[in-house]
Amino acid sequence: MTGTLYLCATPIGNLEDITLRTLKLLESVDVIAAEDTRNTLKLLNRYEIKTPMTSYHEHNKMGKGPFLVEKLLNGENIALVTDAGMPGISDPGADLVKLCYEAGVAVTVAPGASAAVVALVLSGLDTRRFVFEGFLPSDKKERRLVLETLEKEHRTMIFYEAPHRLLDTLEELARVLGRDRESAAIRELTKKFEEVRRDSLENHIGYFKENTPKGEFVLVIEGLSLEMQKKEAQASWEEVSIPEHIQRYLQQGMTEKDAMKQAAKDRGVSKRDIYKEYKTNE
Repeated sequence: MTGTLYLCATPIGNLEDITLRTLKLLESVDVIAAEDTRNTLKLLNRYEIKTPMTSYHEHNKMGKGPFLVEKLLNGENIALVTDAGMPGISDPGADLVKLCYEAGVAVTVAPGASAAVVALVLSGLDTRRFVFEGFLPSDKKERRLVLETLEKEHRTMIFYEAPHRLLDTLEELARVLGRDRESAAIRELTKKFEEVRRDSLENHIGYFKENTPKGEFVLVIEGLSLEMQKKEAQASWEEVSIPEHIQRYLQQGMTEKDAMKQAAKDRGVSKRDIYKEYKTNE
């Protein structure tokens, strides 16, 4: 019989942020595949777990992935862990899962802490709908393209960022999303010095210019609200005269009455104002 790959969530800060099931699995599997064996050793020592480890990370996944699948096919059980949180999120765990499914190996999850979800609920921003972006691409062109797709994003956005890149990322986000966009910069989740800063992107930039960023950050940023979208849409018509505006709809086959009605809706003004302006310029 083939073994099972267990995706085991590990603490994102406090070493007590771990489930009893995960501890039992880490103790009972044949091997633990860790993103950084030195980091995972601290966790294993804390709970006196002696299971052997092997490394599995972005730089060795091409060779180590098939090696681990071969072990699973030979009946060994493997626990996959990342440095913090759920394996497969912002790490190569997803690649190993894909290899397992292709080989017919069973995969299951021992759930637990996730920095993205913890930061979201701590942020005080809208949690009903959100989009997880993780780390932005390091390539400047690709990074810019990703940010441009988020300019009109209406869901709450979640990003991961390292301290040495935080200011550059905040500047880029402010340029695309607007400097007054409400956001939360959260660091050291579940640790002693956990900090949640709620402010505009502009004020975050000012703060971190004066205070060197320390620790890994999660940025949670409000989406473009329906009200903001509506105001932006209305503002886009300001450069078009009312007669030109109505002519566009007339050319689409609308009646004059319907064209004036739609123009009033587009601009957020009364139909009377549209009628008066249009007739004056006829």
